[in-house]
Amino acid sequence: MNAAANYPKRLIEVDLPIRRISTHARREKSIRHGHISTLHIWWARRPLAACRAVILAALWPDPADPHCPPAFREEVRRRMLAWARDCIAKTSPESYRRLMTIRNNPAVLDDPVELRKVLLDFIADFANWDNSTDQDYLETSRALVRTAHEALGGEPGTRPLVVDPFAGGGSIPLEALRVGADAFASDLNPVAVLLNKVVLEYIPRYGQQLADEVRRWGNWIKEQAERELAEFYPRDPDGATPIAYLWARTILSEAPGQGEVPVEVPLMRSLWLAKKPGRYWALRWVRDGRGQVQTETVEVTYADGTTRLVRRPLLEIFEPVSAAEVEEGTVKRGSATCPVTGYTTPVKSVREQLKKRRGGAADARLFCVVTTRPGQQGRFYRLPTDRDLDAVRKAAEELERRQRQHRGALSLVPDEPTPMGGGSGAGRAFSQRNYGMDQFGDLFNPRQALALTTLARLVQRAGEQWALEHEKGLATAVQTCLALALDKQADSNSSLCSWRSTSQDIGHTFGRQALPMMWDFVEGNILSGATRDWLNAVEGSLKALESLDPKIEIGKSEKASASIHPLPNDVAAGFITDPPYYDAVPYADLSDFFIVWLRRTVGNRHAELLRDSLAPKDDECIVDEIKSKDKVYFESTIGRAMAEGRRILSPNGIGVVVFAHKSTAGWEALLQAMVDAGWRVTGSWPIDTEMGTRLRARDSAALASSVHLVCRPRENPDGSLRIDEIGDWRDVLNELPKRVHEWLPRLAEEGIVGADAIFACLGPALEVFSRYSRVEKASGEPVTLREYLEHVWAAVAREALSTIFTGADATGFEEDARLTAMWLWTLSAGRANSNGNSVAEETDDEEGDNGKAVSVGFVLEYDAARKIAQGLGAHLEKLAHVVQVKGETARLLRVTERTRYLFGKDQAQATTAKPKKKKTQISLFAELEEVEEEADWGVKAAPKPGTTVLDRVHQAMILFASGRAEALKRFLVEEGAGNDARFWRLAQALSALYPPGTDEKRWVDGILARKKGLGLF
Repeated sequence: MNAAANYPKRLIEVDLPIRRISTHARREKSIRHGHISTLHIWWARRPLAACRAVILAALWPDPADPHCPPAFREEVRRRMLAWARDCIAKTSPESYRRLMTIRNNPAVLDDPVELRKVLLDFIADFANWDNSTDQDYLETSRALVRTAHEALGGEPGTRPLVVDPFAGGGSIPLEALRVGADAFASDLNPVAVLLNKVVLEYIPRYGQQLADEVRRWGNWIKEQAERELAEFYPRDPDGATPIAYLWARTILSEAPGQGEVPVEVPLMRSLWLAKKPGRYWALRWVRDGRGQVQTETVEVTYADGTTRLVRRPLLEIFEPVSAAEVEEGTVKRGSATCPVTGYTTPVKSVREQLKKRRGGAADARLFCVVTTRPGQQGRFYRLPTDRDLDAVRKAAEELERRQRQHRGALSLVPDEPTPMGGGSGAGRAFSQRNYGMDQFGDLFNPRQALALTTLARLVQRAGEQWALEHEKGLATAVQTCLALALDKQADSNSSLCSWRSTSQDIGHTFGRQALPMMWDFVEGNILSGATRDWLNAVEGSLKALESLDPKIEIGKSEKASASIHPLPNDVAAGFITDPPYYDAVPYADLSDFFIVWLRRTVGNRHAELLRDSLAPKDDECIVDEIKSKDKVYFESTIGRAMAEGRRILSPNGIGVVVFAHKSTAGWEALLQAMVDAGWRVTGSWPIDTEMGTRLRARDSAALASSVHLVCRPRENPDGSLRIDEIGDWRDVLNELPKRVHEWLPRLAEEGIVGADAIFACLGPALEVFSRYSRVEKASGEPVTLREYLEHVWAAVAREALSTIFTGADATGFEEDARLTAMWLWTLSAGRANSNGNSVAEETDDEEGDNGKAVSVGFVLEYDAARKIAQGLGAHLEKLAHVVQVKGETARLLRVTERTRYLFGKDQAQATTAKPKKKKTQISLFAELEEVEEEADWGVKAAPKPGTTVLDRVHQAMILFASGRAEALKRFLVEEGAGNDARFWRLAQALSALYPPGTDEKRWVDGILARKKGLGLF
């Protein structure tokens, strides 16, 4: 008997309005004003909307559950009647209709199921960002949280405790406080701990006073910095203010025969300056009458103090009428092409040259200055003048002087080592060492470093002066907030920031979860009063400080390992956490960028927290082959954390673990850890939390959703782990397909498809398996989770296939068609916001692997592809004419890549043949013309139909694409390919599965459009 059977189910174990919550979560990604994300960057931060909804649904019991406390049910009825009367105008159309019914007939709420529905409506509406600070929503949610806590056995007058041991950016603990719970947030990472201290402790404790003092001292720092730095950011003689300086790292051309004075090649991705519709600005090379690029001979001083004469190509700024007038940049995939000689220096040499110069930021070429003009709107662009270059030189000299005089325990400019890159997973994020940026100071040019070190000193001085006259705790809070503002300044003022020509503003160091190479970069003027200056960074923090409800309770933030939690047993009502996603994000290495500055701004206030030079990494729970952390390490570490979570959770408490990873290995490791730690899964909800437009969402199985696994401790009433419940393997296998059959259609109704739906099915599947201490076969042999998950994948694949071929028997198709359909369906997550075109995935240093382009196509992780194929009764090794396996990835071949296999005699070349570059719309495939001759059929003749239905559909698509209308007609009618009903069922399915905008989608739709005209029904 389940020991928790007498505990009422929570709402989240019964239902959740995931479509409506997802809509609000997606919208929140674009909100920047007043959101805590403006306080400081954190990677993979959960949307507040999703956290708020999940926490409420986890803390509230289901009113329709037989064990729901009557006191809670009655309070819900009373509150919702008042809500229908007083607050109906604040609700969504869905909620409004239900509340009008209640308003007209209050007896509706005598039905517990209606109570459940109205609570779910409330949760969906409260997820809306616009309602997050509405006092009616806040007061109602807090009252119901308090009532539920006391009704479930909590001490009167206390609040339920929500614990998050992987607190990160603080979304979960903040929302716990917002809805009226207590929050305990912990993390190993000092940056995360400080963020949570500000959000959970400082803001609730000091409120508006904190914001006022941060604003006052932020302005004081601005005034002091202007006195020290104004000469290094001179205004233009005509009154214009430089707001940004555009730089290019340089190399020396390796073209033969240059003589003693080589050409200096500026590394520029693009020559565009402004690409705003209606107003173009760009650069172009200055050429003589013969079209040759002109140069000037200049003496360049390099970072190591050496000087050299070089020939510098001349640039000028112009306003192009059309995009065709703007030439390409000089660098592509790491190789640099000289505009003077035309010689391309390979990526290896580019790296070697920059490595000798520690990345080349200190001796880069200033090629443009962006200004604003009094009384005029917009941005203006000019070439650098001697005044600009003189200011740069003086800044470098001043920085060198200050470094000589510096006597602190820490170096003036951060000399801590940058992360090591390479390998797979988390290690892919760091390529800066390939270019000699071995210390964090190498990421900044001299004027950037001068500005940041000046601000760091002033932040520390502001805190010291405040502490002399006022309360020490508030001084620490103010100084910490100013330190976080400086972190924001560093994020937008390093040599890894790009100038965004479309929006005409400054990008961020962490535009991605990486330290990428940036060939040309932008330096902001921190005193400009414009984008990305110091006060802009301070105001971003202030908007976050002032956005929170003043009545919010004070929480707790501590540095602690999730695997050795400081709290005692059975104290938490909710264990709600978002652990690291296997190998997806190297949090500790990324946060080192900020820790080196925090040590120089608030190291005196948080000495213990910032004692170490960098973030702790030995116990970080990720997979990182550079640090010898593999799947076994991750599984054991996350397992200890999950066991600690069960220990601190009360017997009737509830857990929610958020996970989003596209690899089966990551999921298996997490699920194994949870099962071993004594958790049983009771629910699973995918909530859309990602942008479909992000690069990794296109034509790969990157998740658009985060799956929220709901779980309970598998414990006896005394808190001991239950070990005597044995499940029968036959019963488990019998129940599994039923659960998947129930769940997938529900997900489809909510718009959850593809990889998101596959991983979301793991929750219901684990409900069947994890309710037992162990599952045994008839022989007594225990069943491993890995073995069970193989069956889960098979059950999901079969069920998904039945939804793809609605009303048709999928077993009537050969394995290549079944696999292709399932493959494309798996990739369909997040496609609504994607253009659907296959693209080469961008790498961290804007090169392909070893400078080579990455394959395009429809890509899955190999293990996921293998399991999908097995579930469909297919084997990848036998389908080389459909799928290409390379390393850890598997790629569904494009239809064009199958041309020779489908039409030619040499089928062995099918997987290696590449489509020829298209010349015209009429003659798309030169390869098709070749195989026509080889197979002795021409434009009007028709090829013999392929072996499988998929082959025949692909043959028809290629004939249509290449304009062989007569051959297509003969193929479909006379050769009989179109007389098979399966042909049209598969074509219809592929039309729905191919991404919008792709050639495949257009071609198969063209085939379907010809069906009726050919007399085929």
